[in-house]
Amino acid sequence: MNKPDTSLWDKQRNKIISKKGGWFVGDGVYCHGYNMMDELVGKVSYMQVVMLNATGRLPKRPVADWFEAVHICLSWPDSRIWCNHIGALGGTMRASAVASTVAGVLATDSRSYGIKPLKEGVAFIQAAMVALKGELSVDEIVVNECEKHGGKPYIMGYARPIAKGDERVPAMELVAKNLGFSVGEHLKLAYEIDRILLAQFNEGMNINGYMSAFLSDLHFTSEEVYRICATLVASGVSACYVDMRDRPAETFLPLKCDDIDFQGKPHRTL
Repeated sequence: MNKPDTSLWDKQRNKIISKKGGWFVGDGVYCHGYNMMDELVGKVSYMQVVMLNATGRLPKRPVADWFEAVHICLSWPDSRIWCNHIGALGGTMRASAVASTVAGVLATDSRSYGIKPLKEGVAFIQAAMVALKGELSVDEIVVNECEKHGGKPYIMGYARPIAKGDERVPAMELVAKNLGFSVGEHLKLAYEIDRILLAQFNEGMNINGYMSAFLSDLHFTSEEVYRICATLVASGVSACYVDMRDRPAETFLPLKCDDIDFQGKPHRTL
């Protein structure tokens, strides 16, 4: 038998190789080429460093401030929300703050809600822009996308369960305006799609659609957005943990046997 080629692993054996940085004793701590103590601490915001570590690029302060604002928009202290629900359960069961918050954050790594839909939202609006430049009209783009879902407006970044509209969009539009951002081509396209969906289905753009288009105009990829937003909901989860941790144990949504609608086989005498 031929001896397997282990050269790739041999080069990594007994050593950690990093392209991102590290601590050099007696010299300093480096992060993507920046001396952290001399060039980052006290000179840039925490969100700028989060984005630096996620993308390898140190953004301008207004971009990081916009991202910080959208983190506030997307992390509410409402324990009915899936991820926050987990934080509240952790609090009522007396789990640690770290375990409860991390468990809540992990719950957002879902295709249905949370962070992964941001990847799909960015991918959609960027693909739609390619189609538009390929001479498809906005109406045709909407029709084609709706046809994938039986004619329904199930477009990532548009429509919203339970409520109509999205109060977070005008809030972030104001943030963008105050920070000096203009409306780019992806966001203009997103507004056109919003106009068509409102006219035809009474469904409009949600925060995912706005965020995806805005960040596409700043040349972020879907993977970069996903990485930057990895702990997006942590603050809201922690709030719901604390809410229930400060109350008597096991009082968050307790159930009685009568609350269970058992539809299985009836009890048997053995």
